[in-house]
Formats: sequence, C-alpha cells, structure tokens
Amino acid sequence: MLTGENIKLRALEPSDLDVLYRWENDTDIWKVSQTITPFSKNILSKYLENAHQDIFTAKQLRLMIEKDGEALGTIELFDFDPINLRCGVGIWIVDKENRRKGYAREALSLIINYAFKSLHLNQMYCNISSHNQASINLFSSLDFQLVGQKAKWNKTATGWEDEFLFQLLCE
Repeated sequence: MLTGENIKLRALEPSDLDVLYRWENDTDIWKVSQTITPFSKNILSKYLENAHQDIFTAKQLRLMIEKDGEALGTIELFDFDPINLRCGVGIWIVDKENRRKGYAREALSLIINYAFKSLHLNQMYCNISSHNQASINLFSSLDFQLVGQKAKWNKTATGWEDEFLFQLLCE
C-alpha cells in the first residue's frame, strides 16, 4: 500500500467488484478509456482474480485511490516495459465533487515515486486529449513535459480531437 497525507493507493480487492462494475460501465468515461462495450460482472470478477499478478507478468498495475475507506478512483501503470524501463500512467477521479481537491496530484506523486524508486524506471508517459485542460495542468504541475501532438487522433461526437503526449524522465 502506498500512503500519502490524504489518500492511499491500494491493490484491487474482490470487494471492489460492484464499484468497478459501475465505473467501467459509465458511458461518460468510455471516450477516455477507449471503450465502446459494457463489461459484465463475470469478466470483471475474472479480472479481479488476476489483479494480484506481478507488474512484470501483467505489464500493468491498477491501484484504487482511497480516502477514509472510500474509493475515489483509480491510477494505473500500463505498457510496462522492463527492458526500456518505462510505462504509461493514467488516472481517474470518478465523482466531480472529489476533483480539484488535490487527490489526483497526491496519487500521481505517489505512483511517480513508486515507479522511479521501487521499479527503477527511467521514464513515464501519458496521453491526454487536447481538450482536457485539467489533466494537462495536473501532469504539467508534476514536471511532465509536452513532447508530441497527435493530430486528429480521437474521433468524438463533434469531430476530431488532437492528443498530446507528455513524458517525465527520472532525474
């Protein structure tokens, strides 16, 4: 468990099934997660059974962001590459009333520290929609640098959206 001043990051538990079912089937988040089909409880249950896999085996690690026993969202390391010592990172604070309170920044700080100090990574990256100013501000505030722009990368209901690539190197 990774513990900060206000939140903690913990492993997924079987008891998280109902909350994950609700979150993963929220169509509002599908545009960010690149999902277009619902998840069954059966599929999510199988995912939770394997969630304990080591990051070196699964190539990803999803942790629950929790405050005072309440699940606020998730943070994930993905595309883990132990040869080139890098991975992607994504974060989601579910309820709007829990956003802009510093929880995402604290969770991201904890996972950066874990990635660089425990996993000995050289770099992390994230992909952010050009319209997602809150995420751009969050990652920039923790020294992620804009290193690329993918033009017309994601199709939306109103047209095409560019996507930015941000990178953080271990110093």
